[in-house]
Amino acid sequence: MAFYKHYSFDLWLTLIKSNPTYKQERVQYFYQNFNGKHKTVEEIGITFRQVDLMVNAINEKAGKNVDAEEMYLMIISMINDYDFNFRDVDLQQLDHDMEQIVFAHMPKLYCGDCLDVLAAIKESGNSTTNILSNTGFIKGRTLKKVINHLGIDQYIDFQLYSDEVRMSKPSTGFFQLMLDTIDRTKHPDLLLTDVIHIGDNPHADVRGAEAMGINSMLINSNNLSISNLLYDTV
Repeated sequence: MAFYKHYSFDLWLTLIKSNPTYKQERVQYFYQNFNGKHKTVEEIGITFRQVDLMVNAINEKAGKNVDAEEMYLMIISMINDYDFNFRDVDLQQLDHDMEQIVFAHMPKLYCGDCLDVLAAIKESGNSTTNILSNTGFIKGRTLKKVINHLGIDQYIDFQLYSDEVRMSKPSTGFFQLMLDTIDRTKHPDLLLTDVIHIGDNPHADVRGAEAMGINSMLINSNNLSISNLLYDTV
């Protein structure tokens, strides 16, 4: 049964996880197309990880969003020892190719319980749901297609992605936008205590939610799973 009127979900490592072959193919693409300094596949993979961690930390600190295109240009610059003419990069083609790699190596459901739990919440008839996700190399536009493919979208009322709204968790502005987007015709007397945000990140998800005065639940990076939402353990 549902215990809250509105459930907000993080996406990565909460509802979905990356396909390992996706990262491998992404690195191969840059190895083949932008590798003027003849770096190894391993070196390019390390650069991807460095940029991913750095940008995630920047977004969480500044509360804004570094776009995927900017991240890819960082990668290109770094693997070429900061000696590359960006005029040679077709960003539209790069964006298309990166999305196709995602679709060819589709992310997976994080766990077998994900759809069942979302269905139980939705079928209760008392609760609404959303996705509130920071983005990185994969854009919100693409992620919407992913969750449609995985069957998640049928249980979600609305989706908010950092690259589309120029805000990142744990900023209060991003959480406030989520609260403002909830359908108040369904919840005319909604209180902050009626809302819960669920995610795997103690800082972006839990502290961000708590700073807004809504409930939070940390899952998957501890001993709790999404199935605990069906029991009054929060």
